Amino acid sequence: MTTFSELAHGIPPGLVLIIGAGIVPFLRGRPRDAYLLALPAVGLLQIVSLETGDHIRASVLGLEILMLRVDRLALVFGYIFHIAAFVGIVYALHLKKTFEHAAALAYAGSAIGAVFAGDLVTLFVYWELTAITSVFLIFGRRTPRACQAGMRYLVVQIGSGVLLLSGTVLHYLDTNSVAFGHLGVTSPGTTLIFIAFGIKCAFPLLHNWLQDAYPEATVTGTVFLSAFTTKLAVYALARGYAGTEMLVWIGATMTAFPIFYAVIENDLRRVLAYSLNNQLGFMVTGIGIGTEMALNGTISHAFSHILYKALLFMSMGAVLYRVGTIKGSELGGLYKSMPWTAAFCIVGAASISAFPLFSGFISKALIITAAAENGYFVTWLVLLFASAGVFHHSGIKIPYFAFFAHDSGKRCEEAPRNMLAAMAIAAALCIGIGVYPQALYGILPFPVDFQPYTSTHVLTQLQLLLFSALAFAVLIRTGVYPPELRSTNLDSDWLYRRLGPLAAGAVSRRVGRAAALLRNGAKARLEDVAGWFSRHHGPEGAMARTWPTGATVLWVAILLGAFLIASFSA
Repeated sequence: MTTFSELAHGIPPGLVLIIGAGIVPFLRGRPRDAYLLALPAVGLLQIVSLETGDHIRASVLGLEILMLRVDRLALVFGYIFHIAAFVGIVYALHLKKTFEHAAALAYAGSAIGAVFAGDLVTLFVYWELTAITSVFLIFGRRTPRACQAGMRYLVVQIGSGVLLLSGTVLHYLDTNSVAFGHLGVTSPGTTLIFIAFGIKCAFPLLHNWLQDAYPEATVTGTVFLSAFTTKLAVYALARGYAGTEMLVWIGATMTAFPIFYAVIENDLRRVLAYSLNNQLGFMVTGIGIGTEMALNGTISHAFSHILYKALLFMSMGAVLYRVGTIKGSELGGLYKSMPWTAAFCIVGAASISAFPLFSGFISKALIITAAAENGYFVTWLVLLFASAGVFHHSGIKIPYFAFFAHDSGKRCEEAPRNMLAAMAIAAALCIGIGVYPQALYGILPFPVDFQPYTSTHVLTQLQLLLFSALAFAVLIRTGVYPPELRSTNLDSDWLYRRLGPLAAGAVSRRVGRAAALLRNGAKARLEDVAGWFSRHHGPEGAMARTWPTGATVLWVAILLGAFLIASFSA
């Protein structure tokens, strides 16, 4: 009789959610809710029962495919992806739109499948599935802006997949292997794969699909989006490009530049999208450093980040759901109507700001310490600046302008119970990990010999946060802090949303004028040729005249004589 363990090793993780998503549209009411909650629970139980090693091999068109590889790196991401799927489903239980539940489950399952893929071909299949399934969480909002943002998102994500496939082909031609292990930027193929991962990880100048699409998704869709796409890219970079030096500087840049956009942004979900980019920078920096401590920091920070970022997006989603707007200029005073949501938002804000006893503190410390110990002094300073900056735009700005700034006069109901339950689960995990970090440290890929709660580290972090809060208060009191205005910020997407169409239009006009000149010139030449033929062969032309019989006989005789001479000469 087949045991559960044998069955678990015979099915790639993620398929439970992908296949299960197809049944969701046929269920209603409480059975549907129970089924939705059971799927990620069963999936988590499956990966808990997996043994490390390579499983489910196949040979396809001469390629060695490894559909299930289990190691500590894959397991950490598998755990948190299932937890995120469960929390997201709890948050979305009030929805009647079954297609959104199905899309979210298939999306989560695709990301989980990619994490356990042992070859680049299997990774590509799941990579593209994440793009196709996730876009429905954006289209699901059914507004013109959401549809336009969804199309741009899909183009970027599919483009990333095309680069991944192209790089895989070139890499196979170079090495005769499609195994997904450490790659490094060593050949054209691995370079294309690196760019593909970078697009999904929102590298600088490749990042704005995130700020463009996530805030336009549905209230619940943004929670799922924040958990999977970019963290899958972080996993892929950690697997294939650990120790790649350029990632240190790419990551440091990612931590710094979003701060300035987040401070002046009015849409609070877009502020969180910029904050997401900032936090990804810490993870990318850790991958670039490449030591065991740095990689542990990256993976633990990805784990923590999924929880507290989901919590922040859930709190802002609840505000949008109840109030109908998420503009900072139109909010304020909502703590009176939504006290539980405000409290959970503060927990998320404390976690992302790396307050002691919250999850961000125990994970971010590993990366910053690794940067200092490995001689990246400038990077260390940038990371400290970014830590202070994230407290400004996510730790203070989000809860302050949504719940505690000037009273907007808006009064509403508290968030639905399922939303509060999801926020409570995420908040409890954020605090639990912060209070007892060994629970997370114990599942990381490498042994952890690090104590985050030293007096030096705690005092340094508290001083950083204190002075950051003082700076915010001074800027607010003096009126220097950028006010919340109804405006649109220009970012790198201006290059393809504004400059690109303008340049294409200018080129099109010049090509049109050149084509018109060519047409006119060709027409004039054709008219000249037609005139020549008309003059010589037309009704009045020389070749159309009636010739005398004698002249005709003379020409026949001349041609016949020439023919005879030529024949005898041959």
